[in-house]
Amino acid sequence: MLPKMKPSLLYTLSFTLFFLSTALSERCNPNDKNALLEIKKGLGNPNDLISWDPKTDCCDDWAKDTLSCDDDTNRVNSLSLTKIEDAGHLLPAIGDLLYLKQLDITKVRNLSGPIPPTIAKLTYLRLLKITQTNISGPIPEFLGEMKNLTYINLSENNLIGTIPPALGQLSNLFYLRLDRNKLTGPIPEAFGKLGPKLEFLYLGGNKLSGVVPSSFTSWSFETLDLSANKLEGDISFLFGKDSNTFQLYLSRNKFEFDFSKLKFGKKLVSLKLNHNNIYGGFPSGFEKRPWQEFNVSYNNLCGKIPQGGYMIRFDLYSYVHNKCLCDSPLPPCKM
Repeated sequence: MLPKMKPSLLYTLSFTLFFLSTALSERCNPNDKNALLEIKKGLGNPNDLISWDPKTDCCDDWAKDTLSCDDDTNRVNSLSLTKIEDAGHLLPAIGDLLYLKQLDITKVRNLSGPIPPTIAKLTYLRLLKITQTNISGPIPEFLGEMKNLTYINLSENNLIGTIPPALGQLSNLFYLRLDRNKLTGPIPEAFGKLGPKLEFLYLGGNKLSGVVPSSFTSWSFETLDLSANKLEGDISFLFGKDSNTFQLYLSRNKFEFDFSKLKFGKKLVSLKLNHNNIYGGFPSGFEKRPWQEFNVSYNNLCGKIPQGGYMIRFDLYSYVHNKCLCDSPLPPCKM
């Protein structure tokens, strides 16, 4: 027969057993939890992350729209921080989430400082999205060493400097957005190594200069956005009857070439070339193409404006301020 225990000793033993059973049953890896709590602290302990309670299980109890854990390893593999009002810096602790595959930081307007170098430790990372924040500094060279990356979106931040040629080493990359920053310098020739895997490339709204790399020749994109930069030269090699490019946004640069000599692939439905120095006339059969977006205003085009077909979708603002375009919707001009 077991001896009777004092109530105080029994209470202590029961509490200890409860604590141990809770600790043993928690899925969340302690290293991951510590890293997440450090990240929360760096963001100013915002109310948006109120569910990140150190006393609870990060895998099971914290808000599902902020993170997820792998079913087998229980390691945090996805982190999503969106629309957080009170934000500070992204701390180096982000690099301690060693099994992270997706990192999404979107519309955290007050997030400032550079992209932490410790992100280079995230060797499993496939998706990197830091957009619509106040992140600044250069695009890190180390991103070119993260071979598992397939998707990068660093758009609408305050990033400066040149685009690292090292990004051309990311052979699995199919989506790259660096638009709406303050980037300068040329488009790296090394980007030619990304084709044809890279299908979406957005570089618009920066201060890029120089010519478009010739390595883009015969390369088809779903979307190519080079708009609102200081790029120049002949980019007719981006076109061609065998091209499968879907959307081309090339406006507000200094491109100069003969528009009349272009051939278009069957899939091209969006073409914006306004505010450049293109010349010549419209290629034959232009009006028969199923254009969804089209603008060639503010150029040096001459000749007749195509009539009928899909051109009825577009008003005079798609053509204005050219050298000598004739017929409706513009008044006759002397050729």
